[in-house]
Amino acid sequence: MPEHLTIWTWRAGRSTDERLERGGLASAIRDPTLLIWIDVVSPSEPGLAAFSAELGLPATAVEDALAPHERPKTIRHESHLFFTVYALVSPEASAERAPSPDAMTPVASRISGWVLPHALVTIRLDDRFELDAVAHRWDDEPAMLAHGAPTLVHGLLDAVVDSHFEAIQAADDRIEEIDDALFAARPAGDTFVRSIYTLRKDLVALRRIVLPMREVMNGLLRHFITDVPALRPWFDDLYDHILRAAEWTESLRDLVTSAFETNLSLQDARLNTIMKKLAGWAAIIAVPTAITGWFGQNVPYPGFNQVSGVWLSVALIVVGSTVLYILFRSRDWV
Repeated sequence: MPEHLTIWTWRAGRSTDERLERGGLASAIRDPTLLIWIDVVSPSEPGLAAFSAELGLPATAVEDALAPHERPKTIRHESHLFFTVYALVSPEASAERAPSPDAMTPVASRISGWVLPHALVTIRLDDRFELDAVAHRWDDEPAMLAHGAPTLVHGLLDAVVDSHFEAIQAADDRIEEIDDALFAARPAGDTFVRSIYTLRKDLVALRRIVLPMREVMNGLLRHFITDVPALRPWFDDLYDHILRAAEWTESLRDLVTSAFETNLSLQDARLNTIMKKLAGWAAIIAVPTAITGWFGQNVPYPGFNQVSGVWLSVALIVVGSTVLYILFRSRDWV
């Protein structure tokens, strides 16, 4: 048995309160007047295998839904259409918490689906992504629900893509914070470098989820639009959103790379400035060192053992150091 089973039903585009028992689902999904969305959460492999057998699905349906490390994809089977996508949930909204302030990676929630002529069956490994609002999205548009399961798939994928945009926007905000810290008066330290590295890893993970969505949509367009041409504008608009998300993700990766390289360049520039200033002050300090060394000789020289020699050395130190300071200052060396 699946751990948790939720069923939504519609007739003539209107939500119904019909209570369907599990034993009657096999016949209910073949009723052309009834549209059904079945959501299975945290199923066991034996329970899902028995459930798919009741619906008349092949054994490969269970393997597609529960296989680990699956990428977003669409597969056409003889009896159904299968897809896998990943919704993104913020760490604060999920049961998982970020291990550190720098780890802001959205939590990926996997959603697989079996699309049947008059039913959509979704299989989720967890319940972090809320589906109730998605299921009732079309309640006020019965004409859309008249197109059947493809309408439910569109609503689900639209919500998934919206979650991608939220994650991308959060990453964009983090990049803006990095840009502010990058050109701050105070040099960036280890925390700044760690933030860039963490964000780069987050964007790599985000890219693996967002980019394959184009292939998912292409597969759905090939199979759905032939049967339901009225939904073409809706799926075309969703495809445009997916392209925008992919392009935005790629641009953010470029920005993070630029920020990392700019930080290295600024560090080199600051190091050169520090070395230049140290060399300038070393040259200034060398003046009194040389003069006191000269006047410290144990042989007679002009002013030897006389007060005038002291004043002469002091004057040479002050004049020489001042001249070098003014010269270096005018060239921004000190």
